[in-house]
Amino acid sequence: MSIFIGGAWPYANGSLHIGHIAALLPGDILARYYRQKGEQVLYVSGSDCNGTPISIRANEEHTTVKAIADKYHREFTETFEKLGFTYDLYTRTDETHHHKTVQEMFLILLEQGYLYKKKIEQAYCPNDQQFLPDRFVEGICPNCGATARGDQCDQCSKILDPLDLLDKRCKICGSTPEIRETEHFYFSFSAFQKRLEQYVAKAESEKRWRENALLLTKRYLAEGIPDRAVTRDLPNGVDVPVPGFEGKKIYVWIEAVAGYYTASVEWARQHGEDIKQWWGKDAASYYVHGKDNIPFHTVIWPAILMGIGTPALPSRIISNEYMTLEKKKISTSRNWAVWVPELLERYNPDTVRYFLIMNAPENRDTDFSWREFIYSHNSELLGAFGNFVNRTLKFIEKSFNSTVPQADIDENILHSTRALYQTAGDFIEKGHFKQALESIFEYVRAANRYFDERQPWIQIKEDSKGCEQTMAACTFIICNLAQLLQPFLPFAVGNVKQMLQVNEYSWVIQEQLPQRLNAVYPLYERLDVQLIEEETAKLAMEYEK
Repeated sequence: MSIFIGGAWPYANGSLHIGHIAALLPGDILARYYRQKGEQVLYVSGSDCNGTPISIRANEEHTTVKAIADKYHREFTETFEKLGFTYDLYTRTDETHHHKTVQEMFLILLEQGYLYKKKIEQAYCPNDQQFLPDRFVEGICPNCGATARGDQCDQCSKILDPLDLLDKRCKICGSTPEIRETEHFYFSFSAFQKRLEQYVAKAESEKRWRENALLLTKRYLAEGIPDRAVTRDLPNGVDVPVPGFEGKKIYVWIEAVAGYYTASVEWARQHGEDIKQWWGKDAASYYVHGKDNIPFHTVIWPAILMGIGTPALPSRIISNEYMTLEKKKISTSRNWAVWVPELLERYNPDTVRYFLIMNAPENRDTDFSWREFIYSHNSELLGAFGNFVNRTLKFIEKSFNSTVPQADIDENILHSTRALYQTAGDFIEKGHFKQALESIFEYVRAANRYFDERQPWIQIKEDSKGCEQTMAACTFIICNLAQLLQPFLPFAVGNVKQMLQVNEYSWVIQEQLPQRLNAVYPLYERLDVQLIEEETAKLAMEYEK
């Protein structure tokens, strides 16, 4: 089976925080899992370097859009590598290949009659002497009254037009913009209303989308999908490939989501592959993002794919809710955030991955607290998993001179292990990553109880055969934990594999035991609980600094 996985493209206008990673981490879990199963996986993403937020950041720092994009794309790439993300291609939207493929898609939509020209009124700032991109217009949401930007209200999730806003102001200088006439291309979203309704009904019947994606998308469809402008008067981005539209750009609504396809085309070019197996009607696709990106993945992108005649519509939507920080909404502008590059300087990447999976906002908003972060490492990663691996392998190293005892494995252990592959795998495929990891850690806790009940430190003196059976069973459990946890905790698993002298990964029960151990060392170190106060104080000090 061919599996396409698309991770949302972060804006290259600032560092990644824990909320970003909580939303994106499921993509890597899926990619690792399906590769272990032997499926053909294509996992892509990239940095959105054409978005208006980058222009805003460049204006604030009195530098160029390219300088900002380069800085954060480099930082994103390093951050994902340190977290163990296994993208087949992580690219960027200001690459030539992206521009070329987006323009080709635009021309197909034009040829198919889904694009038309229309003169419209648009916000223009006479002070800055430019038409304002949607995100450069701020004001009050007419739907809920919250402060909103011109493309979408984060409070009520309504997609907006800048002209809908009340008390409009220019994001650059704060002045009130004028309304002037300009001409743009519009996409006939309304032409896809019926097909999208059928598509969403099928997704609902198959239970392949998260509930938040279904509810929001059905709401948009019930309201009726209006046609939208898909070109803009922007300083940077993908040029409109039509005479008379020089200087205008293809808007982010179709340009950025098209990155999933453009990255696939580029990966195929680099590897001499045909992408049809990932973009044909039989391919399965996962789209991984936060709930603020739902309409772009469930309405806009499917409509574009229908428009260009590509049959591979998103089949699974993995859309997280929000993650708060110490019970308050994350705010990058006020510096109320835990920045991932800094987090990875001080903590094991497995610790970050584990906490963000176990506390993932899969169905509701969840909270990052420094107290829970430190305690989850000490009690679960170190106390349960790390402790079981260390106590088992250290015992073999000391009592059996690093030679692994070879003995038949108890039928109950074989049965529970075999069942766990099925259970955890089903959870992963359905997008329930927290439940998958919880089921594996229940197995870890049972393994620790088995070790305690068998008392090998007594068996070694009184029942050597029984001790060999115990240690063979515990080694068997560790061998399979290394496979089961590889999608979640790849760094510790790499160390376990090294100690066991095992190199293969698969998603089937591993019954063959290694012969000898390499040097045994702890997987994790205990974190001082004093860190809770230190990190909390640091967070408060940085707030609105």
